[in-house]
Order: sequence, then structure tokens, then C-alpha cells
Amino acid sequence: MGSKNKLKRFKENETFSNVFQPSREELVNESYELKGHWRTSVFKNENPLVLELGCGKGEYSVALAKKYPNKNFIGIDIKGARFWRGAKTAIEEEIPNVAFIRTQIELIDYVFAENEVDEIWITFPDPQIKYKRTKHRMTNETFLKRYKKILKEEGVVNLKTDSEFMHGYTLGLLHGAGHEVLYANHNVYKQEGSPEEVTSIQTFYESQYLEQNKPITYIRFKIKH
Repeated sequence: MGSKNKLKRFKENETFSNVFQPSREELVNESYELKGHWRTSVFKNENPLVLELGCGKGEYSVALAKKYPNKNFIGIDIKGARFWRGAKTAIEEEIPNVAFIRTQIELIDYVFAENEVDEIWITFPDPQIKYKRTKHRMTNETFLKRYKKILKEEGVVNLKTDSEFMHGYTLGLLHGAGHEVLYANHNVYKQEGSPEEVTSIQTFYESQYLEQNKPITYIRFKIKH
């Protein structure tokens, strides 16, 4: 994508009512006014709040929002030029229950209050295979602590990935730490009984993986409180 195109998208994001771009300073200083008030201030309801972390183009968040109109969805990514597509689609198609936040996932517990979130989706994250990249894996212990802070006690996390490594790493970590694995599957499209929201929605890259016969793995779990 050309830099001109990127700048155009950044500018357009600023005009979208469903895009939020808090500064790092605002978040770290605990002065972000929407923290703890996403339902009431943004969605104007008390419906469950679901996050997609590293949402890319936002297609999964938008598809979930269409499928579940009685839930609120927020896609989060640091790359605003990417989720511009999802935000624009949501505005054009008048999908009121989806929004996007441009921020780093590391700051998630500054964006949301304790017990504010009902569910988290992590879809096709970079598996960060090299050992020195462990700290960037989105299911490592540090990230799980952040998620635990913002999730309700009954809250769940979903991990959908084409990386066998990420799947195995996460399962091992969850079992080792005594978290509750509710469902785990090495190939959701091959096995019967896979949850419908996992198989009925596909990202652009996911459909490419499927064309290459790459198995898609899935874990649904609860973080021990």
C-alpha cells in the first residue's frame, strides 16, 4: 500500500465515529475517559463486550457483529490503515455494534476497566516462533495476566490460528498453569462439532490457508482467577 493511500486512510479514520485513537500518554496516565464506559458511552447499551485483538482488516469483528447483533464488538490493532477497511464497511452497512481502537495490545488493561470485557478473540496472530520473541506471543503469561484483569470472571478467550506451534505452545502453557481449556481442536474444518462462529466466519488469509489445505486450529479457554 502506497504511503499516499495510507495517509488518506489515516485521515479518513479520524472522521469515522466508530474509530478511537487514544494517545499512549492518555492511557498510561489513566485519564482515558472511555475506560469502564464502552458500553454506555459508545454502544449505548448493556450488551456483552467482545474484543478482537490484532484485528487486521477488521473483517472478523465486522462479521461477528453482523452475526450477533446483541453483542458489542471492538477490533484492536496498532495499524489503523488496515482496520480502516472494517471501520468503513461498518459505517457503509450501518452496523452499529462494532468499533475499532488503534492502540498496542500491551496497553489493553489501560483501555478497559477490570471486569469490563466478556470475551476475547485472537485470530491468526504472529506466532513469534523464535525463542527471543516469546515476550511478543499473544498468549504468553504476561498477556494472559492483562486479559484476566479486564475479563469478567466467566469471560473466555478464543485463539484461532493456522500455526501448529502457536496452538501447541498455548495448550501447554494453559495446562501447565491450571487454566481451564473448554475446547481444543487441531483442525476445525475437518472435525464435526466445531463451534459455528469458528467455521462460519473466515478472514481473507484464512480462506487462502484453506485453499493450501493448511489446518486451522482453535482453543477456547478460561483464565484461572
